[in-house]
Amino acid sequence: RAAGYPEWMQVVGLVHDVGKMQFLWGGKAEGMEGTKTGHQWSLGGDTWVLGCKIPDSVVFPEFNKLNPDMKDPRYNTETGVYKRGCGLKNLSIAWGHDEYAYMVVKNHTEKMRAAGAKEEDLIPDEGLAMIRYHSCYPWHNKGEYDWAMSPGDEEIKAAVLRFNRFDL
Repeated sequence: RAAGYPEWMQVVGLVHDVGKMQFLWGGKAEGMEGTKTGHQWSLGGDTWVLGCKIPDSVVFPEFNKLNPDMKDPRYNTETGVYKRGCGLKNLSIAWGHDEYAYMVVKNHTEKMRAAGAKEEDLIPDEGLAMIRYHSCYPWHNKGEYDWAMSPGDEEIKAAVLRFNRFDL
């Protein structure tokens, strides 16, 4: 608020990590132990793009070779199943707390829009991108996936970087 950003960005700051609540779901009996060493360890942390080579700039890149997709020629190249310039919105992002929160807020926003809500009362696409990509450090911090960017994606990247000053 003190930085002078719009109200919707303050809301994004409050809800961007709501996907981490998945950590509380399940238990040992369901095979979904909610601990940092249980089966939900992947809910937090960096995200990356699926369908193409996992870059060495991700956290713990030594484990990339254990992913069977990295032995599959459809997925182990820089662009994989994508075309250069396809746009960020056309990339599949690894599942985690960001993607969950993005899907929840996007769905809610679409339902509110369909019900006639005023645009100024909704989270704009810029805010949805902040939620979805704030942990995609290989992209916004290391320069990976720039080959996928299309017109308008530079503004999205700038928005995510603006938001990330307040994250962590």
